[in-house]
Amino acid sequence: MKPVQLPNEESAPGSSTSGLSAASALAAGIIFGIGLVVSGMTNPDKIIAFLTLNSNWDASLIFVMVSALVVAGIGYRLTNKRSTPLFERNFHAPAAQAIDQRLLGGSALFGIGWAFSGYCPGPAIVGAFTLDARALVFLAAYLAGVALFETTRASTAVALADG
Repeated sequence: MKPVQLPNEESAPGSSTSGLSAASALAAGIIFGIGLVVSGMTNPDKIIAFLTLNSNWDASLIFVMVSALVVAGIGYRLTNKRSTPLFERNFHAPAAQAIDQRLLGGSALFGIGWAFSGYCPGPAIVGAFTLDARALVFLAAYLAGVALFETTRASTAVALADG
């Protein structure tokens, strides 16, 4: 397949390139969601059974994670061989690379929420489509956390920059 050549300007909403980008993101999301359902990772009880080390421990999440790492590794190797993405002007990689208190705190908060609820955002979105009350409560809490972060991001960034 020949790569799509993009103009130097940003793609305008509704243009063929932004449409291709949105379509590829939608396709990736659907494939990811199907993988979550097939692997049973949309079931919070299965996640909690993995995170609880007792006689009912379920190790199947290890196989899902190893599979995800293999797929991601292949994807990164293929991506690193390209100078530009297929449907965008440039790659969108995180700029920050420091392991700081903010990253560690966010990671800990994510892990605590995952352990208590059995959900992370991807499986919760899939669960919401089935109207699972647990997924809907998780998504409401998740969106409240995102809103809180967005409202405090500027002041947090200034405080972090000031030391």
